[in-house]
Amino acid sequence: MPTALIILAAGQGTRMNSDLPKVLHKVGSAPLLVHAMLSGAGIEPERTIVVTGHGAEAVAAAARAHDEAVEIAHQSEQRGTGHAVAQALPHLDGFEGRVIVLFGDTPFIRPETLAAMIAAPSDVVVLGFEPEDPGRYGRLIVHTGHLYGIVEYKDATEDQRAIRLCNSGVIAADAALMRRLVGGLDDRNASGEFYLTDIVAAARAEGLTAEVVTCPSDETLGVNTRADLAAAERVFQARKREEIMADGVTLTAPETVFFAYDTVVGRETVIGPNVVFGPGVTVESEAEILPFCHLEGCHISRGARVGPFARLRPGAELAEDVHVGNFVEIKNAILDEGVKVGHLTYLGDAHVGEKTNIGAGTITCNYDGVMKHRTEIGRNAFIGSDTMLVAPVRVGDGALTGSGSVITEDVPDDAIAIGRAKQVVKAGLSPKLFEKLKAEKARRQKEAK
Repeated sequence: MPTALIILAAGQGTRMNSDLPKVLHKVGSAPLLVHAMLSGAGIEPERTIVVTGHGAEAVAAAARAHDEAVEIAHQSEQRGTGHAVAQALPHLDGFEGRVIVLFGDTPFIRPETLAAMIAAPSDVVVLGFEPEDPGRYGRLIVHTGHLYGIVEYKDATEDQRAIRLCNSGVIAADAALMRRLVGGLDDRNASGEFYLTDIVAAARAEGLTAEVVTCPSDETLGVNTRADLAAAERVFQARKREEIMADGVTLTAPETVFFAYDTVVGRETVIGPNVVFGPGVTVESEAEILPFCHLEGCHISRGARVGPFARLRPGAELAEDVHVGNFVEIKNAILDEGVKVGHLTYLGDAHVGEKTNIGAGTITCNYDGVMKHRTEIGRNAFIGSDTMLVAPVRVGDGALTGSGSVITEDVPDDAIAIGRAKQVVKAGLSPKLFEKLKAEKARRQKEAK
């Protein structure tokens, strides 16, 4: 059956106490809205419409950054969920199929749950759940397997508030029926808003069928406060860790490893404690990530070894069997097979040829204050410790730089480059210098009293 998504993302989220629109707060390095879009994408919808309101330009930009084909509807005045859906429906003119309404601040509904809603035979299908504390959720009125209505908490009687089956807000119906039922909504309720949930009672009044599909309560976790955001992060990380380990990856201390929404890790890789993955990281099979590493926007090939205490920034590309050691930072650089960068080094805007060894304290001086410049290092080269490579510069295949060198000119293949200032030795002057310095320190301390 053809499907379309309407994702409601117009709310301000006042309880977040933030200038940022609520749906743009991040979980797993991605906005809540993107998580909702990913959930919906699992059912391969033909159309996706995001309804914006507060911070509309920023929300629309985030939606389009994730999916260029997304359509944007704008709710200039927030008058309830039914009103929000009404703004999106013109974008579905001519569409025939089932429409599912999702929420941009409810990031964890599984595609399998949405597929069950699509497959349900009733005219209107609502997603329900049973939380430990039903609190102020709307209640689902069900009898003999049929859904008769949804009552918002503030409009519910005491008996209705005792019901444990709660409304997630997610609703599905055929497009033509959704248009007709939403068009007939009114705002005669305690909030003076147009409730999308009222379409259930309207459908029943027409003799149509309605039912509830249920899911675990963690799928319907909504984010309204910073505490909710932290809870959502915990749920996401727990899910992602389980997924990664099920794929054949070893996490030696799972609770200390943090993933992004798009992290990909190959089987037989081992990840140590206190590793953080930002967005855009792919790690191939049989790699090892040692403790206290931070990775973002990088690719790590089979058999590579990273860390401990390494940082890989966007554009870092590590080929097979590369070793990046402690306190090494790589940014926008390609390291070919077998390269070794043991410790205390920065490689930015560079290409390092296979089996080259980079000594401790090496820096590619890639920024002149205005522009970035590249450093090219050939195969089987040896870069001595504390070498400054002032880009743009090339070190050839099999070349060597002396420790403590500042390299400002290209080094030919198989050459040795030494770029040090001449050492000057002043015999016997050390005690005199220290006496002078101590006297000056004493003078300053006396003046300060």
